[in-house]
Amino acid sequence: MAGCPLVVTPAEMVVRFGDPASVNCSTDADVQQIGWEAPVGATSGPGPAVIWKIEKLEDWQITLLCFINLKDNYQCSKKLTITLYKTPDIVSVSALNDGPMVEGTEYHLNCSIVNVAPVQKLKVTWYRGNETVHTDVFKETSKVPVIVSSALRVTPVGDYNGAHFTCKAELQLGQNGPQTDTTVTSSPYIAVVHYKPVLKACPARYAGVEHEFSMDKLPFLADGNPPPIVEWYFDGYLINASEPLTRTQSGNYTAEIYNNLGRSTTSVVITIEYGPLFHCEHHYNVKENENGQLPCEPEGIPKPTITWHKDGNEIESPQRWTKHDSGSYSLFATNKHGTAHHLLRLEVLYAPVFKEGTSKKEVYLGENVTIDCSAEGNPVPEILWTFSSAVNVKNITRRRQKNIHIIGATSTHAGVYSCYGINEVGRVTKSVTLTMKDKTSEVSSTAKWWLIIFIAILIILILILILTCVHKQCKKHGQYSFVTDKANDGSDIPMTQSNGVHA
Repeated sequence: MAGCPLVVTPAEMVVRFGDPASVNCSTDADVQQIGWEAPVGATSGPGPAVIWKIEKLEDWQITLLCFINLKDNYQCSKKLTITLYKTPDIVSVSALNDGPMVEGTEYHLNCSIVNVAPVQKLKVTWYRGNETVHTDVFKETSKVPVIVSSALRVTPVGDYNGAHFTCKAELQLGQNGPQTDTTVTSSPYIAVVHYKPVLKACPARYAGVEHEFSMDKLPFLADGNPPPIVEWYFDGYLINASEPLTRTQSGNYTAEIYNNLGRSTTSVVITIEYGPLFHCEHHYNVKENENGQLPCEPEGIPKPTITWHKDGNEIESPQRWTKHDSGSYSLFATNKHGTAHHLLRLEVLYAPVFKEGTSKKEVYLGENVTIDCSAEGNPVPEILWTFSSAVNVKNITRRRQKNIHIIGATSTHAGVYSCYGINEVGRVTKSVTLTMKDKTSEVSSTAKWWLIIFIAILIILILILILTCVHKQCKKHGQYSFVTDKANDGSDIPMTQSNGVHA
């Protein structure tokens, strides 16, 4: 007969220690006897099937064998593959070295698994947080529960501080294994790692508000274990980090971060912001045509925007100063921290400008004459004349006008007189040409003109007389045409005088 006609169901069995178990053995052959050979619960019968069962399976060395005896005295058997397992009583992690870990130094962690069987089915997995860092399997073949351990080598870095290290013991019992979970996980081992300071966050630049911001309010994060000490320096001097800063303390700050394992440094540029403030005079002089920039800029960070008001109305800030810009102004400087107000009086200084006047003047010999010169400007200009001094020439000042008065002008007074207007802004020049006239020559010239006019009038009268006479003569001598009265003679024939002398 080929093979042993026995069927064991299930063919392999995985049972937790102390649980009930049962196995069926059957055959379709003609048998005299079928049964189970077992340390406990052995049974047999005439067939065709027999069941072995037990309430608590607690024999780690148990061997089960199903057999049949055929009628021709043939006997065969099949051994049941059975795995009795037990999950660990305890799974725990401990360090082999006392004290905290130190960054960069290798340490060993130990995972102890107590009373697990079968050990050859055991897999141990190490985790740091949720990350798998190591696995272990065991080559022992013991069927009974044993105590085993798994070691993990760790070279910590700063990020390991506070990390949870756990190990998980798992019995890998295959597809015939139980549906329930066979894993046991240790409580976490929380790593304490000492490491030198490291800077986690620090801005390169930061702006704070005056009297409100201090260095301990900077969004600054330094890490280290033991917790590092942070000291701030400004201009090389250690400062109180909790003391509010003022506008004079803007600048570069250096932090020193240290513990017993090392130190590091970093720098940050601090800008202390504050509201607008005027430190300006209330009166300024500016020059005409200069850029219309405010002589005194307000302080403030961020830089304030300025609005100009004159006579109660907001105006555009002048681009270039003109003489008409002199006056009183209200200035308002504004930034995100507030507004400042300042009253300002501006005087626009400009070079002298001559008032309208003649550049030529004529005078009769012996007469008195006045040559005037006046100019306006800011400051009020000084008026100067250049002329040849003489007893009969006087320099007369009237308000902003300075005149030259000549008494009894002579030919020596003819010429060019120069007037200068001078102030701190500029200098201008004006010239007046004085010409002398003679009354005698003027009378002679006038008489000649009257003679010419008289002769012309006389000629015109003579021509009128001649024309009048000619007209009268034409009335006495000439050609005539006569027309008779048709009513009297009935004739239509005209009479025409011919040339000739009338009787």
